[in-house]
Amino acid sequence: MGLKITFLGAAGTVTGSRYLLAVNQSKYLVDCGLFQGSRKLKELNWSNFAVSPAEIKGVFLTHAHIDHVGLLPRLVHQGFQGPVYATEATCALLNLALPDSAHLQEQEAIYANKKGYSRHKPALPLYTAADAQNVLALLQPVRFYQALKTADLEITWHPAGHILGSAILELHVPSNNKLVRIVFSGDLGRFDDEIMKPPSLLEQADVLIVESTYGNRKHDAGSIEESLADEIDTIVQREGVLLIPAFAAGRTQQVLYYIRKLQDQKRIPDLPVFIDSPMAVDASQIYCKYGDDHNLDVNLLMDENNCPLRCRQTNFIRDVEASKILNTRPGPAIIISASGMLSGGRILHHLKWRLPDKRNSVLFVGYQAEGTRGRRLLDGAARIRIHGEEVPVRARVAQVQALSGHADQTELLRWLSGFLKPPARSFITHGETESSGELQVQIAKRLGWQATIPARGEIFEI
Repeated sequence: MGLKITFLGAAGTVTGSRYLLAVNQSKYLVDCGLFQGSRKLKELNWSNFAVSPAEIKGVFLTHAHIDHVGLLPRLVHQGFQGPVYATEATCALLNLALPDSAHLQEQEAIYANKKGYSRHKPALPLYTAADAQNVLALLQPVRFYQALKTADLEITWHPAGHILGSAILELHVPSNNKLVRIVFSGDLGRFDDEIMKPPSLLEQADVLIVESTYGNRKHDAGSIEESLADEIDTIVQREGVLLIPAFAAGRTQQVLYYIRKLQDQKRIPDLPVFIDSPMAVDASQIYCKYGDDHNLDVNLLMDENNCPLRCRQTNFIRDVEASKILNTRPGPAIIISASGMLSGGRILHHLKWRLPDKRNSVLFVGYQAEGTRGRRLLDGAARIRIHGEEVPVRARVAQVQALSGHADQTELLRWLSGFLKPPARSFITHGETESSGELQVQIAKRLGWQATIPARGEIFEI
């Protein structure tokens, strides 16, 4: 009886979370995410899976962000027919995220063929809306803390505090006549977040896989409200538009919460705020439905005057024509739109219109992976390529790191300190080289145990 773990993604990079567990003759996946960032990374999404998808007995998900779930439709298209297990809130978000991702894939292919900027003739979507719907039929909701037993293992989901429904996975797997406890951190949230509850502390693990997105950094200790108020004041003075790229689930609700808080404190004017993402509109309602998963006092019956996830002039944009009208709307105003790392979606169209105008601002409120347009903008690019066109960058570009939904280095070490003894094997994933490397150093220095940084495709026998 043996156990092997293959690191298929999020190894040496932040995105593409995917781990293959081989338990005796059975195979399972933990996460099945899209690679995002450079062209080289995105091309990995088209590669064949390490094993035949039909051989995989089940998939266990940590949370609903696309870099953790976005390759599920392709997995199903290529033959996977087993159950996909995730928390109830994650399943609810997947009903939004996967059809939305498929729609973006299809629209991107159509637009590329129309404009002729794809290297492939014709450009094809990675997967279709039908593929996404086929995934949804396989979803099996689970509750936090309730163990799920399969023929080969037992698994429990613990709150991770990253976004709604996000989880730390604890697996009990028989191997060589003993029980091995494997813990996947998933993406860990913050310990003192006003919206999400803190990540659960676990005390034991034989094998640990921990994320390292901010393994070499500490979040800005400054006030979130101060930073956000400063950026809003800037566009008010310039009569410009503040573009905020944000994940539809998690970060959008967080930004809305703090804008509303500033309005209630009379620190910023009641500017019109446009949520240009159909998925974000529905995701906000899901946050109300699963109120026990976070710290906010919300419910579905709240009106816009009382709900902390709505600003005083919140405008939810669903249809494409209304989105296009925003491109010529004068400021001051705020537009929040996906995707958070500028990998696709309506935010790209807004950037094409707004980046050349120095009155406008782009505010990043989350991590920008290496090779993404967001990272290039933060690094000071004078021009950026969107839909085959070179767009000049004259708008102000800023970032509020304190809004991140990821634990920073201090918080990662705090979470790791919860284990009563060092795991027999520890692996650091979901980080760029510098982040993973520095976390490895800090774990050895402060906690006294060794951790391995696996390469993509590397196999470890436990």
